[in-house]
Amino acid sequence: MMIPDLSTHYLGMTLKNPLVAAAGPLTGDLDSLRRLEDAGASAAVFPSLFEEQIEHDEMEIHNFYEFQAFSNAESPNYFPEMVNYNLGPDEYLEKLGRAKQSVSIPVMGSLNGWSDGGWIRYAKAIEQTGVDALELNVYFVPTDPKITAADIEKQYVDLVAAVHQSISIPLAVKIGQNFTSLPNFAQQLAEAGADGLVLFNRYLEADINLETLEYHPDLVLSNRHEARTPIRWIGILRDQLDLSLAASSGVHRAQGIVKLLLAGADITMMTSILLMEGPEFLSTLLKDVSEWLIDYECDSVEQLKGSMSQGNCPNPSALERANYMQALINYTSRY
Repeated sequence: MMIPDLSTHYLGMTLKNPLVAAAGPLTGDLDSLRRLEDAGASAAVFPSLFEEQIEHDEMEIHNFYEFQAFSNAESPNYFPEMVNYNLGPDEYLEKLGRAKQSVSIPVMGSLNGWSDGGWIRYAKAIEQTGVDALELNVYFVPTDPKITAADIEKQYVDLVAAVHQSISIPLAVKIGQNFTSLPNFAQQLAEAGADGLVLFNRYLEADINLETLEYHPDLVLSNRHEARTPIRWIGILRDQLDLSLAASSGVHRAQGIVKLLLAGADITMMTSILLMEGPEFLSTLLKDVSEWLIDYECDSVEQLKGSMSQGNCPNPSALERANYMQALINYTSRY
């Protein structure tokens, strides 16, 4: 029985398999990071350095702290026991450097925020810790009706271009799915210097506390069905872009990992399932993916990747509007 080659390429790196630990509490704890490596993780993204952690006068963020503090699933209160999110920039950089030295797998840094200014300085500082790549995690909630979709896209693109010009390590950009024309926006990011895209950012939505009548963050971990969105868009983008594609959101089972690879993902990133099941669950996923490849006589992950992209699948319209009508036709109510 031939053992399949699980290696893949991402941001110019050759990784031993497509399972990557996404930014989160586990990758920020050095003991957990080593456990992830032992379980088979091919790379890890260190928790983000948040714009809120950088002095306001350096960042010119105009009340960003109050406006954005709980907008993202990696935000400071995601898991309060994790001290990483309360570190100042210098302490954060020191711990990132130690994380890089503590494991042999590639470690990627991460910046999370919206405005420019200090981002350039800290992108350079993160690079100096020795990390293998930088993930730029950009997020903005537009509330001003005067701001157009084109304005927002331009600010994203300008920020990516500025960070790209300031560093020499590969740059991935993690975005949400809420763009009017995602293929066009993705192309703009590629032209601005992005070496890869991470699809998609999973945001922490606010809820209303009916007793206090206050908005508050309510953490809900992802579920496996959320992988359908990156499956669709990676399948569409794979043939259009000459850059790395990482799948994030809903990566919980080997079947989902295989589907994302078929659509065209170079790697799959996971956090929620590892928080629920523990770092060692990654070895189970890796074993199940390998067994699937053997069962379906696939020699390698590279052979699998993109074989069900929009340009390669037998029914490309299934990724478009026709998929919606077909779902309605096929649905049968239990009533």
